[in-house]
Amino acid sequence: MRCSTLSDFAGEPLAGTAATATAWLCLEQPGPWGRDAIVESHLDPELGAELQRRAAGTGVRILLIRRPGKHADHHTPATRRLYLASTKPGASWLEQADLAAPEEALELDFEALGAGRSTAFGTPVRDPLLLVCTNSKRDVCCALYGRPIATALNLWECTHTGGHRFAPTGVLLPTGHLYGRLDLQLAQRVVTEGILADRCRGRSCFTPRGQVAEVAVRTQLGETRDVLTVVAETSDSATVRHADGREWRVALTEQPVPPRPASCGKSPDIAIALVATAIDELAKVYR
Repeated sequence: MRCSTLSDFAGEPLAGTAATATAWLCLEQPGPWGRDAIVESHLDPELGAELQRRAAGTGVRILLIRRPGKHADHHTPATRRLYLASTKPGASWLEQADLAAPEEALELDFEALGAGRSTAFGTPVRDPLLLVCTNSKRDVCCALYGRPIATALNLWECTHTGGHRFAPTGVLLPTGHLYGRLDLQLAQRVVTEGILADRCRGRSCFTPRGQVAEVAVRTQLGETRDVLTVVAETSDSATVRHADGREWRVALTEQPVPPRPASCGKSPDIAIALVATAIDELAKVYR
């Protein structure tokens, strides 16, 4: 069976498994994608390597994106869509630009993007953007289960976001919340209703502890807005603050996950998951 099916059967928790990034750069690139798509696609590999070099250490994660459907790349000049997103809690933003050539992405200030500062490289986008991973060369589960969702809802396909054993996976921008075990209904709800806790893997700007704690509080409150941030962590807890001043300390513990493969073709192994065991509301912080 596929790795995503075995992970689901094992009951592997989703929260705390999101990729870490303070910002996202999503560049349109039609055609096939290899395992390391940034340098294994019809994008100039030297350009891809240079984009990776400039992003290193800035907190920016790079994805390639494409529209669903046939993925032929005829190598004819065409504008490329670029999305930039900062995941800064309470101040997240999303911008888009159409590039005459992908090399124009090198003009971006990666340090500023990673720090959450807009340089007006693109124009603001008000509506949230859900990208669905379909990078089959990384793991076939992503294409097998992700592509039907992207096609049915006309969402952008994207390259590897991490955690293909949770396929179908997606990332919601600008906040950087990642989702696993998506279906059509959940994907539609995420696009229209906001940040849902259901099957959320966590927010990319937080550590795994912070991701678990934020999802736990979001679940308890039914909160769908960008109003939660992680303000403190210890070895066994994390503190989450609401924009209205309320705070919660979330107790965390490790628990083993029954053997499952991390990806298709790998041998099953035991993993350790972080889980929330208690949520205690603290005195309200007035700001």
